[in-house]
Amino acid sequence: MPQGNNTYQPRVSIVTVNYNNTAVTCELMASLHRISYSNLEVIVVDNASRENPEAAVKKIYPSAKIILSDTNLGFAGGNNLGIKAATGEYFFLVNNDTEFTEGLIEGLLEVFRQHPDAGVVSPKFHYFFHKGTIEYAGYHAVDMLTGRNSMIGCREQDNGQYDMLAETHYAHGGAMMVSAAAVEKVGLMPEVYFLYYEEFDWCEQFKKHGYKIYYQYKSLIYHKESMTTGKNSPLKTYYITRNRILFMRRNVKLPARLFFTCYFIFLTIPKNTVQFLLKRETVHMKAFWNGIFWNLKNPKPGNICVA
Repeated sequence: MPQGNNTYQPRVSIVTVNYNNTAVTCELMASLHRISYSNLEVIVVDNASRENPEAAVKKIYPSAKIILSDTNLGFAGGNNLGIKAATGEYFFLVNNDTEFTEGLIEGLLEVFRQHPDAGVVSPKFHYFFHKGTIEYAGYHAVDMLTGRNSMIGCREQDNGQYDMLAETHYAHGGAMMVSAAAVEKVGLMPEVYFLYYEEFDWCEQFKKHGYKIYYQYKSLIYHKESMTTGKNSPLKTYYITRNRILFMRRNVKLPARLFFTCYFIFLTIPKNTVQFLLKRETVHMKAFWNGIFWNLKNPKPGNICVA
């Protein structure tokens, strides 16, 4: 990106994945008309929805490129399909349940312009239905014992307390801009996850290649949160469990991985099983155990971590 010309607008490919949520995706498309950044390529990947969203999306955003997948490729697979078709210098991967604000893209590009080591940049997130309340202002590291982490500033009123550009451990999968040049070196998002934790793993791969992950406070996006999977669905329980274990297997070295395994076996499994039984949530308990069994049945799912 030229350094001395503030009027230069690199081409940005916006990629979003739709799955049985055409109306929500159309609301995202409508929000694109409310921003002034013009050098955009908009790609909507449909993950084998029950109905074809093309006509509805093009009615709102006629220049959108629609890619129809024959099968549900999951979050990573859908985004990767979009990336393969993208022609921009930067790829902005966004959830379809987000809406843009003015200056969002410019702020993210500023980070790449000023920090050549930037691999992935995410904006500040506010809850769409509670504007002014922070969802994301960066991520804490995944705890090597529990395999869990948390978002910085989550559910806090935004009083400017996180208004500083900062390096962060992970980008938010709901909105992350990556440079095409970095993706060429790092590779595509790991599709073994299908849903959840894939952006954490991808960020780890960027860091292993010498790139940094940034949070940009100047850019704001609104998030409707869990519009596709639901906030408390068995599908979410299954993939959160499965991929929590998978992430640790792929990214944490021994002996830390052994400590996590002991924690999970002796604390997480008994605690969650008892809670599901007490709440009579047998469907969630089955999903939880299926997530564990998946890892037992797949001893080498493209492991990256070395002992």
